Amino acid sequence: LTHTAVVPLDLVKCRIQVDGAKYGGIIQGFRVSVAEEGVRALAKGWAPTLIGYSMQGVCKFGFYEVFKNLYSNLMGEENAFLWRTSLYLAASASAEFFADIALCPMEAIKVRIQTSPGYANTLREGFPKFLKEEGVAGLYKGIVPLWGRQIPYTMMKFACFERTVELIYKNLVPKPRADCTKGEQLVVTFAAGYIAGVFCAI
Repeated sequence: LTHTAVVPLDLVKCRIQVDGAKYGGIIQGFRVSVAEEGVRALAKGWAPTLIGYSMQGVCKFGFYEVFKNLYSNLMGEENAFLWRTSLYLAASASAEFFADIALCPMEAIKVRIQTSPGYANTLREGFPKFLKEEGVAGLYKGIVPLWGRQIPYTMMKFACFERTVELIYKNLVPKPRADCTKGEQLVVTFAAGYIAGVFCAI
């Protein structure tokens, strides 16, 4: 939902990357886009964004737990604890590898809709047109740079989140995690997620 909420900003960002001379900065990008296509054009790409990142999220978080358990069992309980940061990094990288395979087709359609005015206005219109022109292989032309962007980001996010949760319970919470209420655990989760998000952005 957060990815979908910022579609207008994403649209302008993509257009600046494709044609910086025309769209300039953020403000100029919004002005040119609205002037040429109207306010509704700022929502272009919302459907592939919603579907693509929903699929990515399911795969990312689901496969993370799968790979974390798999690698933990392979390492043994003691090594899994001693090398837990490496475990988090390996599990998250593996999960994101597959999550991006789910995301890539929708990302390709989204970018084409956003950066090629007149190409298509909706996913329903753009998807069959894209397949006809470039085939299934075309949907994955951007998979390598997508991996290059998303895998390090996800590795940082999960490893930082896991270790931050650990540090908060160890140094800031005056009682064991098992004794904390659901509300207290939720606060810790949100705090760790925020901190991990900051490190991901950096």
